[in-house]
Amino acid sequence: MVDLLKQVSKSLDETLRNLNEVVNIRTNINLTIERLNLSHYIEKSKTLLNQQIIDKEAIVKNLVPDFVEIDYNAAYLESIVYNFMSNAIRYSHPKRNPIVTISYNETEKALIIADNGIGIDLKRYGDNLFGMYKTFNNNPDAKGIGLFITKNQIDAMGGKIKTESTINEGTTFTIYFK
Repeated sequence: MVDLLKQVSKSLDETLRNLNEVVNIRTNINLTIERLNLSHYIEKSKTLLNQQIIDKEAIVKNLVPDFVEIDYNAAYLESIVYNFMSNAIRYSHPKRNPIVTISYNETEKALIIADNGIGIDLKRYGDNLFGMYKTFNNNPDAKGIGLFITKNQIDAMGGKIKTESTINEGTTFTIYFK
C-alpha cells in the first residue's frame, strides 16, 4: 500500500506541476519579448538532442537562414523548437532513419518542422492532438503533455499552429508567429 501511495503521490505531483505550468503560460502577461535568431535556437535544440540524434541515426536539416530573427519569448521559443524536434525523433518510423527538416517561410512568418516519422491519424485524433494527457501511439514514454504545453505557449504569443500528417509517412507542423 505504501508503494502504491508513493506512486499515486508522484503522479499527482507531476499533474499539479503540469497544470501550474499551463496556468503560468496563460496568465503571464509580462512576457519578455526579445529579437531572437531562429537558427540559433534550432542549433541549440540539436545540441541538447545530440544523444537522441546519434542513437536514432537521425538527420536534422536546419534550412532556416542565419539572418532570420523573430520577436518572441526566449524560453517559449526554446521549448517549442525542442519539443517538436524531440517528438520528430522519438516518433520516428522503425524501418527508416529519422529525417527532420526545419525551414522558415518569410512571407507567412512561419516555422515549418517536417519529419518522416510514424505520422498521426488526424481524422481520428485531430481534435485531441493538443489535448492534455492525450497520446496517439503505444510509446511508453508518451505522456501527452508536450504538445499541450507547446500549443499553449504558441497561443500565449498570439500565434497559431497547423498540422498535416500521413500515417507511416510523417508529420509537418507549421508554427505561425504573430
